[in-house]
Amino acid sequence: MAHAKSVPVLMHHHVSPSPGMITVSPENFESQIAWLAADGWTSLTMQQYAGFLAGAPVPRRSILITFDDGYLDNWVHAHPVLQKYGMHAVVFLVTGWMGQGEVRPHAGQQGAAVPVTPDHRGCEDAIFSQGRADEVMMRWSEARAAIAAGTFEFHCHTHTHTRWLRQDISREEKCAGIRGDLVRAREELHRELGEASDTLCWPYGDFDEDYVRIARELGFRYLHTTHPFGRNLVGGDPEHIYRFAIRNRPAKWLRKRIASSYHPLIAPFFNRFKAHRRGMLAGP
Repeated sequence: MAHAKSVPVLMHHHVSPSPGMITVSPENFESQIAWLAADGWTSLTMQQYAGFLAGAPVPRRSILITFDDGYLDNWVHAHPVLQKYGMHAVVFLVTGWMGQGEVRPHAGQQGAAVPVTPDHRGCEDAIFSQGRADEVMMRWSEARAAIAAGTFEFHCHTHTHTRWLRQDISREEKCAGIRGDLVRAREELHRELGEASDTLCWPYGDFDEDYVRIARELGFRYLHTTHPFGRNLVGGDPEHIYRFAIRNRPAKWLRKRIASSYHPLIAPFFNRFKAHRRGMLAGP
């Protein structure tokens, strides 16, 4: 059996019928997930992915599907599609935005009216301006239901999603802020889900040497970026995991994107060219 030498990592935020930035429609999301399943791709757990980086074999067509923040639409619209096709994904939670309450209906449940899932700007307005995060974010009960169903697992995206590098504060205050954010997030994950892993995703993709040092000191080993132009290879750097954002397009786009950025001959040129054009860091 052939084993993977590289594993693409997909970055989502919203799956919702409300169009807008960083949002994939339920139809296009299902098109992409259905293609992955039909084409023989294995959606890895984070533990399997960590093993891959360390040299453990995974199937040749392996992929890691990630979601940032933990919006309600992940439960309402992405969860039933993942369940339908037997696929698995990772959610990086902003623990301070999570609430309590009953599990809400998701798409595909007969006789149940699903909650409205606003676009990204609507979610931001509800969270930051109106104090109504519960209306747009997943609840802890829904996270536990998704874990039980096998569709999602949950990891750290800080507690407050603060952009500490953009704050007009001293280096010492910045370091104290990110440290406290990470400590509190792990405490919440432990209390609500029973565990907190060694996996972290940087909010907004912001990090520097201080961030990495603090994360390492707190026991985080796997650090996910928003850098899209690089391949995650066997033996690659677990503290700099490349992810590329998913567009609101059908499966044909995803197939081409993976082929361009992960083909062993094409990818180095594609990633270097794209990174150069955007002034970003390019990987192997």
